[in-house]
Amino acid sequence: MALLNHRPLLSIPSFHSPRLKPSARVSCFAARSNSVEAVELKSSRKEYVPGVVDDIFMNVFRRKMVEEIGWDSEKPGYDGLIDAAHRLMVGRSNSEATKASVRILRSLFPPLLLDLYKMLISPVAGGKVAAEMVARVTAISCQWLMGTCTVNSVDLPNGSSWSSGVFVEKCKYLEESKCVGVCINTCKLPTQTFFNEYMGVPLVMEPNFSDYSCQFKFGVSPPQPEDDSALKEPCLHICPTANRRKELTAVMDVSKCPKA
Repeated sequence: MALLNHRPLLSIPSFHSPRLKPSARVSCFAARSNSVEAVELKSSRKEYVPGVVDDIFMNVFRRKMVEEIGWDSEKPGYDGLIDAAHRLMVGRSNSEATKASVRILRSLFPPLLLDLYKMLISPVAGGKVAAEMVARVTAISCQWLMGTCTVNSVDLPNGSSWSSGVFVEKCKYLEESKCVGVCINTCKLPTQTFFNEYMGVPLVMEPNFSDYSCQFKFGVSPPQPEDDSALKEPCLHICPTANRRKELTAVMDVSKCPKA
């Protein structure tokens, strides 16, 4: 029985402990004493797991993309959606791809609903109610597309602060598409245009091409194209097109993604 009073040399984690996500960085280091390995989680990000409702949203969204493009991928699920996003860029200018993406977003909503929202909700409290409302709906309904999202506060140009931001911890759409141009022309610009013109809610999206996070700021107008740093980003290092270009050319101009 005396053995029960001794502290074990190793601590064995419970089988009911939360499973480590692939995105968590694990480091092992030697302790000064006679001991053991320590596990340090560098990231607390929880990966979003889509459910049945999310699958419905994805299928509807993909069907609308296919109707606009006139083509569908043979790949199932999210991979097929990403294929469709790339196909949307083929044979179209950046402007045409953006306009096509706006049409897709509009087709997801009854026209009367958009008109009523813009007319009745958007003007309330100087736009605060509409901005905070769409932030919450976006965070709840779009995690299947972008990954884990949280509502946060954003500062407005007039010095006030609204709870009308959505922070995407690591955008799945950007990570899977591997393309700045797809992000800019099929997501950022059309989404900004859709909310501003058809829902009466200004929006600026600020993707971070280093860690794939993205900050939505509802209630804040986007900058002019010449002042938007996102439109001047080079290709992602994971972009297969950029990698092929590097192999074919000795010198590569990386000042801007050619698709953005």
